[in-house]
Amino acid sequence: MKHFLALLFLICPVYWVIGQHFVPDNEGSEVKFRIKNFGVNVNGSLKGLDGKIVFNADSLAVIQFDVSIQTNTIRTGIDQRDNHLQQEEYLDVKKYPAISFVSTSVTTSTNKDYLFVFGKLTIKDVTKEISFPFKATPKGDDYLFEGEFTFNRRDYNVGGGSITMSDNVTVQLSVLGKKQ
Repeated sequence: MKHFLALLFLICPVYWVIGQHFVPDNEGSEVKFRIKNFGVNVNGSLKGLDGKIVFNADSLAVIQFDVSIQTNTIRTGIDQRDNHLQQEEYLDVKKYPAISFVSTSVTTSTNKDYLFVFGKLTIKDVTKEISFPFKATPKGDDYLFEGEFTFNRRDYNVGGGSITMSDNVTVQLSVLGKKQ
């Protein structure tokens, strides 16, 4: 009995630091982007989230994001523009069907309501380090992860040499992680 209690005592703390597993829910999530073209904001969205999320608000070391989104789901409200954005010069959806993000670490931020995630964003054949603040809000057994970041499209060979389009793309994330 003493050995059992000792083992239980050792296992219980491990249970509390292990993260819960979640999967992104397409219906409850939004991935939006904004870029200026000819000086006017163009808004769009992507769907087709996939991947896994490990989260524990009390143990930053176990938090992991390994998610992707389908490039052929890009929508801006104009079919002709959407088709153009799927071509080789932009997202090249036939060759690169997904954009992915894999976290490398999570830290606290200066704002107590937010955490800061560091990771690798891959678009087409280019992977770059990015970081941004995000908020994790419990929704019953699930979590809503919200954040925003900006990247330079030219760093990822998106849009070629277009001079009418801004270099900076702002991405707004609202990802519902469903508990597994």
